Amino acid sequence: MNTPPSPAPRMVNAVKEKMRRGEAVVGMMVWSGNVETAALGAQLGFDFLWVEMEHSPVSHETLRQIVLATRGLPAVPFARPAVNELWTIKRFLDTGVLGIITPFTRTPEDARRLADGCRYPPRGLRGCGSDLAAIRWQAPEGYHDFADDAVLAVAVVEDAEGLRNAEEIAATPGIDVIFIGTSDLSFSLGFRGRQDVPELEAAVKRIADAARRHGKFIGRPAITPADVERHRAAGFQFLMGPTELGLMAAGAAAYLGPIGKHTPLIPAGGPAGGGYTTPVAKA
Repeated sequence: MNTPPSPAPRMVNAVKEKMRRGEAVVGMMVWSGNVETAALGAQLGFDFLWVEMEHSPVSHETLRQIVLATRGLPAVPFARPAVNELWTIKRFLDTGVLGIITPFTRTPEDARRLADGCRYPPRGLRGCGSDLAAIRWQAPEGYHDFADDAVLAVAVVEDAEGLRNAEEIAATPGIDVIFIGTSDLSFSLGFRGRQDVPELEAAVKRIADAARRHGKFIGRPAITPADVERHRAAGFQFLMGPTELGLMAAGAAAYLGPIGKHTPLIPAGGPAGGGYTTPVAKA
């Protein structure tokens, strides 16, 4: 007598599930477009990869290679497109990422566009062309039903207009995470990227409080382990860690410093300003 095969285990977005349980997640940013580096980073303990396509030359084809190279690895691939448009959101998801991070979410209309792009009708406006994504995510129930629950919609609030509209943005159905881009927010408020000003922290608190009122997870950059501990204690669950280049720079400093051969990088913000690709703290 033939024994029927056991049903396939339910497939989930591990990042979403961890945050639902109250845990914090930490991701590595991928800036260089190197597939091997991304695949290695996906095995080191990070919960997700943030493939950066707003500020880097990473191509759409490279994004697909990263999606395939990380299949079966612990970290979940997400991507940030350069613009928040319905066609970019749909195209990135059809490439196989399991989360979209949209920059400069300034209005509730921006948030609605993100939410609509991440869900199939009737919940949203995502188009049915997901064969490549289905190759990456072989969910027993089929990709469409899986994706409607699993895809993570992350709205980045990072300027004065987004701050003014934080309540309405956070109230948008279908948004999972409100991520506070503290560097651009600092620039927008006139502080040239500085993180040590009370007005910036007041703005961060205002956005975070709005997110909490509407049941959204909240996130922010956390470049050092001390950042992670501090922000996790404050209730932030979606934490963006260093880039792969930042980790390389930190590793080089740890290796070369003791033998007197380390050459420190000047970060984008100057010696006191920090940057994502240097081991300098950035709030």
